[in-house]
Amino acid sequence: MSASSIDVVVKTLKGKGLRVTPQRCAVYDNLLNRQDHPTVEQLMRDLNQSFPMSSQATVYSSLQALREAGLVREVLLEEGVSRYDANVEPHHHFRCRCCGAIEDISWTMLSPLNLEGLRPGLKPEQYEVAVHGVCDRCQS
Repeated sequence: MSASSIDVVVKTLKGKGLRVTPQRCAVYDNLLNRQDHPTVEQLMRDLNQSFPMSSQATVYSSLQALREAGLVREVLLEEGVSRYDANVEPHHHFRCRCCGAIEDISWTMLSPLNLEGLRPGLKPEQYEVAVHGVCDRCQS
């Protein structure tokens, strides 16, 4: 983990009144260095190479703290599967229906949604578009 990444996670967690632990730093570092939006099981497999004592509960609690601190977001692109992303900037996702690969889509790539047509009483706060299709690797 780079010194600037450590500084960011330490400052952000402490600023939210959350404990800084080696496991939380390791989870954040792992997410920063990947683009595949891993599940808890995938994170646990990777982390147990560095922290053999990492349990599923430790990974879940680390992710919860990182989410609460605004360092990580949960991505729901398929029913019953939570994935995690250290890119907390607004963006959309593409998911390949064949291989399951997930790619970020720039927020500016898609035209903004007109939410004025929602029924009265609904107050939208944010949205994210999930595009499902077939990636170039699966097409060939």
